[in-house]
Order: sequence, then structure tokens, then C-alpha cells
Amino acid sequence: MKYQLQYTDKSSNARAGLIITGHGTVETPVFMPVGTQGAVKAVHFHELKDDIKAGIILGNTYHLYLRPGVEILEQAGGLHRFGGWDRPILTDSGGFQVFSLTENRKLREEGAEFRSHIDGSKHLFTPEKVMDIQRSIGADIMMAFDECTPGNAEYKYAEKSLELTERWLDRCIRRFNETEAKYGCEQSLFPIVQGCVYRDLRQRAAENVASKNADGNAIGGLAVGEPVEKMYEMIELVNEILPEDKPRYLMGVGTPANLLEAIERGVDMFDCIMPTRNGRNGQLFTKEGIINIRNKKWENDFSPVEENGASAIDNSYSKAYLRHLFVADEILGLQIASVHNLAFYLWLVKEARKHIIEGDFTSWKTAVMPKIQNRL
Repeated sequence: MKYQLQYTDKSSNARAGLIITGHGTVETPVFMPVGTQGAVKAVHFHELKDDIKAGIILGNTYHLYLRPGVEILEQAGGLHRFGGWDRPILTDSGGFQVFSLTENRKLREEGAEFRSHIDGSKHLFTPEKVMDIQRSIGADIMMAFDECTPGNAEYKYAEKSLELTERWLDRCIRRFNETEAKYGCEQSLFPIVQGCVYRDLRQRAAENVASKNADGNAIGGLAVGEPVEKMYEMIELVNEILPEDKPRYLMGVGTPANLLEAIERGVDMFDCIMPTRNGRNGQLFTKEGIINIRNKKWENDFSPVEENGASAIDNSYSKAYLRHLFVADEILGLQIASVHNLAFYLWLVKEARKHIIEGDFTSWKTAVMPKIQNRL
């Protein structure tokens, strides 16, 4: 993988660049739809490509390891061929999923022992095994195995956790370097900066990650319960240390406003389940604000969900019709809302890129922020 930094905003740290992989080139800033189990919920791949115009999607090591399993993925020739997605894929290491199973996992130096949420079977994830699984998945970008601490973790716990994450990172790098890609396309490994909300831990973690000279770097352990101001503070601190000539990936974030704030602070890559999850619950993101489509106020509103160019479903469906689908529990409503929200997220980061290139990102962000946070 290669990264080309093309433009930097004059009045902020916002950047525009290119991530070049064996499965295609991705323009940054970029939002990656979450395809946890090899599929983005309620969305076809042709919609992702043609309507939403996604350049890269995300899969999850934990879920793909449990189903369909490494053996099936290898027989298929990797996740790209298994599902028919021919563009880049990034895989999370599964660390967040393992550590969210608080009552069903045990953490030790060797790795994380956990019980499957599907059938209760016992498994052990080590840094080495996680690298091997991601090799078998065939992801263009692989994530290091780490522990994600909650946003309110005490300092001693966060410090101990970071020390373990750093030792695991070294093991991930060793295993990555002694193995090869399986399906003819190169793979890259991204380390993850942890450290909770503590400045000294985040600084230490960022310096350690930067020293590894990886193809790109990630910022994890944010948007997990800490105040949003702390999240932005940690992003600023970390991005002052991470190298400028490598992409920076903020994991699991977030709202449209979070994306713009993080872009302003130098982040290049994002993923989050919010657009599809919230869409399935009837919340739509638009250029003029946030819609709860179940509200009665939309019952006889026959105007399009988005009238001004940010949606893949422009003028196709009225608010009244979409509300009817949700009230009637029609699955089509969930699909339309998911496609719309993903298209909006992709539109937003592409607009940010355009304004970075044009040199007016800050003024554009100032103008658009109140609108996209407005509750309609």
C-alpha cells in the first residue's frame, strides 16, 4: 500500500490524499461502510459501488472467524472473491468485539480467551492467530490486535492495558513479517494508538506506533464513553506525533459532526455503524439536518428525503412514503434509509475533500456544521 498526500488545508490540519492498494485507489478523507460479516447490512454491493460510491469497506476478524470460518474463506480465495467485492477491504482485528464480551472472556499475556456469542464455544485469539486470520481473509489493510479500554478507565488500568497492547503489537509485526499474502495482492498492517483519555499515555503510544514505520496508523479507544471534547483533544495530540506521510485512521467514529471535527484535526479514514444502524431505526442524516422519519409530521410530506444532491435516492422516495414503510414494518424502508445514510456520509467526506483542495475547508465546515446537527 502507498499513500500520497496531495493537499493540506491552509487554516487547519485537514488533508486530502490517495491510498493506493492492490484492489484500487481510495481518495481521502474517506468513510468506510461497515461490512462486519462480509456484508453491509441491508445494502447490495452494486448499491455500494454505483449509488453510494464506496471505495473501501470494512470487515471484522472476530465475526468472519466464527462465520463462515477461515477454511471456507481460503477455499473461496479470500473475502473479496467470496462476496464479490473487488475494491479494497480493511479488517478490524476483532479486539473490540472480544473485549466487549466482558463476562465471556479472559485476558492474559498469551492473548484473549473468549466464548463465541453464537454457540458458547471457547476460542483463543493471540496476536499471531489474528494476523493469520486476516491473511486468510485477504484484507488489503489489517489491524493489529489490541485491547480497547473504556473511556472512563482508571489510569492504572489504562497504563497496564497499553503496555499489553504494545507487547502484542510487536508480536503482530513479527508474525506479519514472517508470513505472506495468500491471494496475489499485498497487505498492510496498521498499528493502533491506545491510551484512553490520558495525555501521557496517548503521547507514549503515538510515539511507539510512529516508530514502527508502518504503512498507516490508527487511533483506537475513542468514542467509547469519554466526553467528546476529550476525544478531540486526544486526536489533536496523537496527530501531532503520527507521521504526515502515512494515512491516519480514527476507528469507530462517528456522527457527521465528529467526522468534520476529526478531518479538521488531520484524520484521513473513518468507519462507523451509525449510518446503517440509525437508518434501520428510522433516523436519516441530510444536508439540512436529522430526520426521525417515524414522526407524524412527515405523514403527508411528499417532498424527497434529500432535495439537493447528497443522496443516492434523490427524488425517488418521499418522506411520506418512507414513513409509511417504517410504520408498516416493511423491510424496504430499512434498505432505503441505510442506502441514503451511507450516501450522505460518503457525500460529506467527498465534499470535505473538495473544499480542502479548493482551500476553503474551514469556512465551509463552519457553514455546514449547524445544519447537519439540526433536528428537523
